[in-house]
Amino acid sequence: MTEHTHTTPAHRDYAGSKLGMWLFLFTEILLFGGLFLVYSVYRSMHPRDFHAAAAGLSTVLGTVNTVILLTSSLTMALAIPALQRGNTRRSVLLQAATIVLGLVFLVNKYFEWSGHIHEGLYPNAPELLTRSHGEILFYGLYYVMTGLHGIHVVAGLVLIGIMMALTIRKNITGGDYGKLENAGLYWHLVDLIWIYLFPLFYLIT
Repeated sequence: MTEHTHTTPAHRDYAGSKLGMWLFLFTEILLFGGLFLVYSVYRSMHPRDFHAAAAGLSTVLGTVNTVILLTSSLTMALAIPALQRGNTRRSVLLQAATIVLGLVFLVNKYFEWSGHIHEGLYPNAPELLTRSHGEILFYGLYYVMTGLHGIHVVAGLVLIGIMMALTIRKNITGGDYGKLENAGLYWHLVDLIWIYLFPLFYLIT
């Protein structure tokens, strides 16, 4: 006898939303992949200038921000199984912890950017224009790529905040957690992008 597998509308919606999220993440990978390629080309053209410019960045602060984002990925990942086990309160707390960690990351980036701007190291600044062409390119890419990443962090925090509100209202439950899972996928991508940005800008040898 042939067995037929029947899918419910909820299962189809879950599969559709998951596919949609993966397609969206793929476009994000293409976006940053193009920027990584541009960075690689310019770095190969100006290796000494890129090395000299990177010396002006704080490796300690970059490392701290990396640890913060990795920890936020962990808290976001743990929020989903907590909800699946019916522990809504723990899931909400883990989502809140993810938001707090993301905000700490943004505060650190604000102070880092403020320091560079105070030193006159920002696009078209008179101080920066006195430096070599390679250093100018380095800081241009630094602001574009970390700035774009920062916008994605903000978007991720807003998304997780919405998911947390829906979890509190029981609109997201252990039996219907697809939205939270998709938000987690987006946040993991944001963290993954930073893991690539960190060595490119802070650990140049």
